[in-house]
Amino acid sequence: MRVVVAEDLALLRDGLIRLLEAHEFEVVAAVGTGPELLAALLEHRPDVAVVDVRLPPTHTDEGLRAALAARAQIPGLPVLVLSQYVERLYARELLADGRGGIGYLLKDRVSDVADFVDAVRRVAGGGTALDPTVVAKLLDSRERTLPLDRLTPREREVLGHMAQGRSNAAIGHTLYITEKAVAKHTNNIFAKLGLQSSEDDNRRVLAVLAYLEQE
Repeated sequence: MRVVVAEDLALLRDGLIRLLEAHEFEVVAAVGTGPELLAALLEHRPDVAVVDVRLPPTHTDEGLRAALAARAQIPGLPVLVLSQYVERLYARELLADGRGGIGYLLKDRVSDVADFVDAVRRVAGGGTALDPTVVAKLLDSRERTLPLDRLTPREREVLGHMAQGRSNAAIGHTLYITEKAVAKHTNNIFAKLGLQSSEDDNRRVLAVLAYLEQE
């Protein structure tokens, strides 16, 4: 599995390379700036990109903007954002376009190597890997203008797990309810938000996120 890594801190970049290669990924490029990232993505067209948000030259949002620019030319390019920050504007745009694998993890909350490696593989396979903190901030940023108040507390809880890319079975296990109950909550969520349900978990999650980002 071919990976492009974008991280401006040399020690962390080297650590990511070693970690990924130890788990049988091929790191085809490791870069430290936004322009280098865009060039590497367009040249190598990797199976997945692991991208920091804030890269030189301005250390603001170059990583996300480069990822979006690459996905405009390579639709569905899998991108896993690994950052200390939640950059809402471009994160919403990245999550809402509904194409390919997407992930957004916070560096200080990644405590297990196996979970991180699993997230990289899941995103490369077209799935999602979203930190609950990221999900909460994206939902809260639209709460005043969207009909989320129609959802019950349990439905909001289920929605949060859905947005993390979890299956109905996994949600049921986490919340100690049956898979049938999760399916019922899911159908209620889509009905209340005006969305059509789908058997595809990834499309389901991206549809919810896309709706939440509509004006």
